[in-house]
Amino acid sequence: MAAICVFCASSRTLDQRFLDLAAEVGAEIARRGHTLVSGGGCVGMMGAVVDGARAAGGRTLGVIPQALVDLEVADLASDELLVTDSMASRKTLMIDKSDAFLTLPGGLGTLDELFEVWTTATLALHAKPMVLLDTDGFYRPLLDWLHTLADQRFLKPAGLDLLLVSATVPAALDTLESHLT
Repeated sequence: MAAICVFCASSRTLDQRFLDLAAEVGAEIARRGHTLVSGGGCVGMMGAVVDGARAAGGRTLGVIPQALVDLEVADLASDELLVTDSMASRKTLMIDKSDAFLTLPGGLGTLDELFEVWTTATLALHAKPMVLLDTDGFYRPLLDWLHTLADQRFLKPAGLDLLLVSATVPAALDTLESHLT
């Protein structure tokens, strides 16, 4: 099966509904027989997604920079935990180790990861599917702005089409699976 990388928030101050969403995603990835690739953290949605995957019998691979290990936020229960020297090398390794990408609600770090993987796809450096989980319209303002970029020709429509959008966890996984090569 596939290695599915999940980008999501690591904040410790989120509403429970976001933690529940992450746990649901992890469990669904595991139930479908996929490996979860995460940012290697054990807090916030990142911790919830790996806990959900493990609770459903799934395999987890975490990728985390040493600086975050030093802050004691590493997911030491990961089946495999890869430690990098920087955030940049973390993203590169996550891209290399993954077959597909699923972005959940998140902040700057989540958006950084999404845009990195999306940019590299528009440059044809990979052809791995990317799905944005737009639960309850969380990403609607961003998507509206991105369409404005395409309308003004800052973003090619083909580049915009590379980012697939789903509103529910099952639909997001169905979409990823249907686009795996």
